[in-house]
Amino acid sequence: MRILLVEDDPQLGRATQLGLDQSGYAVDWVQTAEAALTSIKLHDYQCLLLDLGLPQQDGMSLLAQLRRNGFNESILIVTARDQIKDKVAGLDAGADDFIIKPFDLDELAARIRSVRRRLAGRSSALLKHRDIILDAAARQVSLHGETISLTSREFNILQFLLEHLGQIVSKDQLEQALYSWGDEIESNTIQVHIHHLRKKLGKDLIRTLHAVGYVIDKEID
Repeated sequence: MRILLVEDDPQLGRATQLGLDQSGYAVDWVQTAEAALTSIKLHDYQCLLLDLGLPQQDGMSLLAQLRRNGFNESILIVTARDQIKDKVAGLDAGADDFIIKPFDLDELAARIRSVRRRLAGRSSALLKHRDIILDAAARQVSLHGETISLTSREFNILQFLLEHLGQIVSKDQLEQALYSWGDEIESNTIQVHIHHLRKKLGKDLIRTLHAVGYVIDKEID
């Protein structure tokens, strides 16, 4: 999942970015509302972490603007403001959740997973397909009940494809969703990860449509 962090505190921004990166997320970090708007125009984000106390345009105003402009992905407010009126205002303006600073990174990651599940209409952290079970919370995958060792990139690609079961996903979509600024991506990087997933989970799991993309087909009842 690719996340945009909007936080003007350099120390907290960097720490949050590094912590979420270690949890398997691709995180871009900006410090102003203007930079956030530019980034959202250029990249596809599945989640926005938004501080309210931004310079120039504040976070609450940015939140309302994004929702008016049709940004329908997850938005979590991350702020030091702990008054009920601020929570109510943020939720009414379109935020999906509200977490108070200082926060625990494990809790933040759990709230991100929870919000994404709700938007996808799922109540469980488990994604199941055939004999494969992916646990998004534990970041583990099992096949026929046995744990399969995947790299972080392999896990993220598998999760993205399972979340879009039956849908063709292009190489560009995968790169947009799984890599942040500064990540070096070779032209065949996605192809190599797909090859490794097939070796570990079955050669017929992921279907390639030449020059179009990849898909995990739904099972036919």
